[in-house]
Amino acid sequence: MGAGHAHKLYLHGHSPVHALPPHCKLAAVFCFVLVVVSTPREAMWAFGLYAVLLAAVARAGRVPYGHLLKRMLIEVPFVAFALLMPFVARGPHTEVWGVTLSEPGLWGAWNILAKGTLGVAASVLLASTTELRELLLGLQRLRLPPLLVQIASFMIRYGDVIADEMRRMRIARVSRGFRARGVRQWGVLAKSAGALFIRSYERGERVHLAMVSRGYTGTMPVLDETAATRAQWTGAAALPVAAFAVCLMGWAA
Repeated sequence: MGAGHAHKLYLHGHSPVHALPPHCKLAAVFCFVLVVVSTPREAMWAFGLYAVLLAAVARAGRVPYGHLLKRMLIEVPFVAFALLMPFVARGPHTEVWGVTLSEPGLWGAWNILAKGTLGVAASVLLASTTELRELLLGLQRLRLPPLLVQIASFMIRYGDVIADEMRRMRIARVSRGFRARGVRQWGVLAKSAGALFIRSYERGERVHLAMVSRGYTGTMPVLDETAATRAQWTGAAALPVAAFAVCLMGWAA
């Protein structure tokens, strides 16, 4: 995990949010999501305040709102599922604009949309202000099992390697006049997938042998042992603490 590895979500910057240690941000996002999930769905105003808190974090981290909204499109499948719930759920029904909808389904849809959207927004903010290498180091600092951290590290790196290999294979097929227009071309695509699997497996073996020859014994060296200061922990805790106060008011209302 010593080499840098940029990802598309990350926005380079020098904001106070960027400067926080990664394990502080990971803990803050985890606690924030936990608080959001614990909030009663009937306290609709509370979710609005959570959104305001995230908007303040985005402003402090100099993350454009357009970038944030664009990256949140990943939750579209969950939105589609939530929109179907009022039509398929059982229980008391009510009419909305002349359409009969299930009341438990409406509450369930709202619950999924509100909490899911806030969770995705918090995750996007984390990824936008923290490099991928730092996220892995943060997980290690939080005492996540080292084997899981290594698996995540290798998956991220090999994901890009395999995607690049797929791109080269596609260019090679196109340069030879191949066009996938129907079922007849599926055989070629299946052979390409098989070749990709073999290449990836062989590459993994070569990399593992190279690591062993350089002294790899099952653990990766940690190049950054910088501990977070009390001020940094306090700054990271501002978001979940404020959210917790909102959650308490939501339960008390």
